[in-house]
Amino acid sequence: MPTFRTDERGRLSTYLRWSLGVAVAFLTTYPTVNWLTSLRSWRLHLYLPGELAIPFVPELVWAYASLYALFVMPLFFLPAERIPALGRQLMAGSILSGVCFLLFPAELGFVRELPTAELYAWLFSSVFRVDHPYNLVPSLHVLYSATIVLACADHARPLARVLLWSWLALIAVSTVLIHQHHLLDLAVAFALVPLLRRRDPVG
Repeated sequence: MPTFRTDERGRLSTYLRWSLGVAVAFLTTYPTVNWLTSLRSWRLHLYLPGELAIPFVPELVWAYASLYALFVMPLFFLPAERIPALGRQLMAGSILSGVCFLLFPAELGFVRELPTAELYAWLFSSVFRVDHPYNLVPSLHVLYSATIVLACADHARPLARVLLWSWLALIAVSTVLIHQHHLLDLAVAFALVPLLRRRDPVG
């Protein structure tokens, strides 16, 4: 029993340490680049005209926000020695995405509107206040989600693996249906994840 408690404390301390590193990487790149792009006089429109007809489904904001719960999943799936590799992947993904945002400054094609329901209006206004519509390609939301899900799925039982993949699919779809991203943003994010994993495998 004492050994179990020691292992759990070690995993928690490792998780917290690398979570702090990921938070620093995100906070030093994402808001800064978003602000820089907002000052640019030109921005790319990296979407097909037909995408603008995609319906707005505000209820899926809950799936979108569930990314933050997904960040806790490594504590339940990964042994302590595997957590640093996942942390490095997420940090590298943050920095690489920041470079892409600088090289390909994009602007969201959807017109941002608040839903009529009071609760959803509050949720979306909170999102809009902190997230300007410029850091698009790749979708960091999808990149983070896919990286975490793949790492956890490596150590999950079959049913849990299916649930994790379903969760990832729901988050990815939500980014488009709540009009936060376009299809290219998702495609580039999914393409980058295997590169990050190949460079620093978790499994």
